[in-house]
Amino acid sequence: MNWRDIQKTNIRKLEDLEAFLGISLDPGSTFPLNIPLRLARKMEPEADDPILRQFVSSQEELKIADGFSLDPVGDEKARQGTKLLHKYSGRALLVTTSACAMHCRYCFRQNFDYGKSDFAKELDYLRGDPTIHEVILSGGDPLSLSDSSLKSLIIALDQIPHIRLLRIHSRFPVGIPERITPALINLLGSIRMQAIFVVHINHPRELDDDVAQALRSLGIPLLNQSVLLAGVNDTLTTLQDLSLKLAENGIMPYYLHQLDRVSGTAHFEVREERGLQLIEEMRHTLPGYCVPKYVREIAGEPSKSPLPLEASCLKN
Repeated sequence: MNWRDIQKTNIRKLEDLEAFLGISLDPGSTFPLNIPLRLARKMEPEADDPILRQFVSSQEELKIADGFSLDPVGDEKARQGTKLLHKYSGRALLVTTSACAMHCRYCFRQNFDYGKSDFAKELDYLRGDPTIHEVILSGGDPLSLSDSSLKSLIIALDQIPHIRLLRIHSRFPVGIPERITPALINLLGSIRMQAIFVVHINHPRELDDDVAQALRSLGIPLLNQSVLLAGVNDTLTTLQDLSLKLAENGIMPYYLHQLDRVSGTAHFEVREERGLQLIEEMRHTLPGYCVPKYVREIAGEPSKSPLPLEASCLKN
């Protein structure tokens, strides 16, 4: 079945999900529901299920919390053209599309003004700055674009000599692994730039054999980034299981993000002290390559900010 046809089966109405799971749910914010059917099938029919919690709205989203904002990571100030963000030295990010395979309730770009662009001005900017050696394709989700649209963009980037690395950030294969098509595999294997694929998996149940096989078929380095989320993956057992499952499938745990404090997500926030404790416990029980970097994005800083291990922070 074509991945576009599979995407059309996504559950987009709360009443349809309630009927599918056989439970009642309380709607929260207006950020629309969008769940691939294969993820809905992994949900247990209870509100605290870690898969359901990531994708289904709740009344908690309506609460106003100090320190939470519409643009917590400073995307607007970093814009260079409609769809290009230039925050960090040597790297630039293309916000390729507003579309996603799924809508995560903690998404820090749920209020982003995506606008429209054919990437001409963004490509001119990249051509004009020889210090940029890596371009990151993000969104939304870049794999929401068709293979032909992705090919046009990637080939244009490949023709800029000083761009050496292409990083693709995507959650699409977690919900619709069929999106990893032969055309996409061939494209990423044919370019001059070194392509790197960063998938977003928060819980070990998200990574099944079909997802792992699709990712491995890309034939390029695979990294994972997770967000530390209350009620989803804020236990040692869950993070251990996730890291080991990633590693055994050739996906290196890369980042564990402290929550980006976008409005309506305070109920997902885990105390930084707890996050530091979890990372320290992982260091004691896992190989070093299985322990992700624990980071926070701070608007205006020149890179992701690693959260240091301090003895005073390791107390409950």
